[in-house]
Amino acid sequence: MLADVAPAALHALWRALSLAFAMGWEILWALILGFALSAAVQAVVSKREMVRLLPDGSPRSLLKAAGLGAASSSCSYAAVALARSIFVKGANFTAAMAFEIASTNLVIELGILLALLLGWQFTLAEFVGGPLMIVLLALMFRVFLRPRLVEKARVIARRGVQGRMEAHAQMDMSVEHGPLWRRLLSPQGRTTVAHYFVMDWQAVWIDVVGGLLIAGALAAWVPESFWRSFFLTGHPVEAKIWGPLVGPLVAVVSFVCSIGNVPLAAVLWNGGISFGGVVSFIFADLIVLPILDIYRKYYSWRMMAFLTVTFYAAMVIAGYAVEVLFGLLGLIPAQRAAKVLEAHPSLNYTTVLNVVFLVLAAALLVRFFRTGGRDMLAMMRRRPNDASGRSK
Repeated sequence: MLADVAPAALHALWRALSLAFAMGWEILWALILGFALSAAVQAVVSKREMVRLLPDGSPRSLLKAAGLGAASSSCSYAAVALARSIFVKGANFTAAMAFEIASTNLVIELGILLALLLGWQFTLAEFVGGPLMIVLLALMFRVFLRPRLVEKARVIARRGVQGRMEAHAQMDMSVEHGPLWRRLLSPQGRTTVAHYFVMDWQAVWIDVVGGLLIAGALAAWVPESFWRSFFLTGHPVEAKIWGPLVGPLVAVVSFVCSIGNVPLAAVLWNGGISFGGVVSFIFADLIVLPILDIYRKYYSWRMMAFLTVTFYAAMVIAGYAVEVLFGLLGLIPAQRAAKVLEAHPSLNYTTVLNVVFLVLAAALLVRFFRTGGRDMLAMMRRRPNDASGRSK
């Protein structure tokens, strides 16, 4: 019997890995493009400027926070660390949380990946639901968040608890003088872009690979009948109610965050989760268990509990709103055909784009290591107060 089990287990493992690789190949060029654009923006927008622009929780500050977040990193851990950093330096807490949401849910690379794997409707839903979630959170913070809890959180946050992305959040290498394009195209600007590009990749690769592996395993090993039953596909009305409620919970226990949850979202969509459920699932990258533990360390148990409840409520409501709005407009896809089952790459536009952007990535990587990149990576592993890096 063992002789029969071993080949079957190896085949199942190979199938899961091949599906994970296929999804990774499908989104590779988009990841490189997204991180290159994000690096370019970070190269000309300083963290000091972020703090100055976010003094309060007014609609104007929240709009700026959303814009700055959308142009910033898409790594959940980096976003959480950076939100803490600007909060400690004086930014408003509500604005810092709005920045955190936007920097993981309104970024360019996320929109591109959603369009590639799930369809343009999901990209549009994300960019409609994200601002709505920020508005909902701002309203809940205004009603329920007490100033005493915020001040206690600021005191705890200033203690400088070492986290996975603290040094990355403390670094500011932006080029601040001269016209925008001249700053970006200058030797220092090109070096700064290369440094942000590589360091952002270094920060997010675990999430991306983990998401692909989990998505590949679920696509290969979990039968569709399970997903159809779990997501109540035989009951259309109940499924639309159930989807946004359970979507974030699946994200919490899957540990997948940032861009890494897009492949898993594709698997869930094919399995029968509602349109709004996909949206709330993707939003939930900021309440996965490791992130919740970081909130506890950064801000206290009480603030962690407050953020968990309010974030969950906002993403569920946003999921319902998107489900209703897109349903009325006829924008919910009729077919569930997300790209998760293409077993191997072929000579097509994806391969061509991957080769082109791999050349770009190689060029940035070479410049990174030729301009002190190893020292920058070492700084990311030091304590926060040691990370004051400037590109050379």
